[in-house]
Amino acid sequence: MNGRAAVMTIIDSHCHAWEVWPYDPPVPDPASRGRVKRLLWEMDSSGVSRAILIAAGIRHNPRNADYAQQQAHKHPGRLIAFPDVDCRWSPTHHAPGADGRLEATVARRAPVGFTHYLDEKADPSWLTSPDGAAFFAVAEKHRLIVSLSCGPSQMAAVRALARRFPDTPFLLHHLGWVPASPRIDSEALRAVVNGAAEANLFVKFSGFGYAEGEGWNFPCDRAREVAKALYQAYGPQRLIWGSDYPVSQRYMTYRQSLEIVRARCDFIGERDMALVLGGAMGKLLSERGCWSEPPVEAS
Repeated sequence: MNGRAAVMTIIDSHCHAWEVWPYDPPVPDPASRGRVKRLLWEMDSSGVSRAILIAAGIRHNPRNADYAQQQAHKHPGRLIAFPDVDCRWSPTHHAPGADGRLEATVARRAPVGFTHYLDEKADPSWLTSPDGAAFFAVAEKHRLIVSLSCGPSQMAAVRALARRFPDTPFLLHHLGWVPASPRIDSEALRAVVNGAAEANLFVKFSGFGYAEGEGWNFPCDRAREVAKALYQAYGPQRLIWGSDYPVSQRYMTYRQSLEIVRARCDFIGERDMALVLGGAMGKLLSERGCWSEPPVEAS
């Protein structure tokens, strides 16, 4: 430990909870492995005060947004739910009427933000189509935070979307989904780095195992080089830590998902680390009336 844990409240910006484990290979405890009580135990054990539940209605969990919201209501000081809306596994994914479905979600759930998953290798042109523009206009109208899963090849469309809605924060998942590569100056990394030109694009410091190749190879030296390039481009005000728990257990423990940033990203100074671990996310939330925290300035 290097003393950084005491700087401020730590917020996990990206974690999940499911009633039934959604991934292969099958696990021996599918009805309990993804439950919120395990997440809360991990948070307590690692000194993480608060978390954003990113709903993902995968496979046996079509009502995952309901479960996430129920748990957030049970633990109002600790959890906030971001429902998934028209994500890639939804039968309504990019079907006409997406704006109405988002309006209905807002009316039913009153979220501070929501999640939209693209197929990270698909044509992203829907984002800037009339239907896509109407969808994100609803997000702008209600001042929603958009948690967006997209790939590096989709960054041109994502940047155009960000320019069209400059007051809407877009939080890109998992280091922008930069894939494992022997070249730190890969085309994929450059695409995400160049996205820093749009002031309302943020990147989640999560999913380090995805950018490593052999994700079990902790402390993921290659992924940390990606993280360093993103830190230099975006700065700490637009980087937010997330555990990706419980999916991240494929590669590391919950505590390691925190320490890979806090203890291993030694290129980040103490005050900037406070922003990455909670200050930047806390600012976005407090601007929307949630979990108000004193601001932390970059060094």
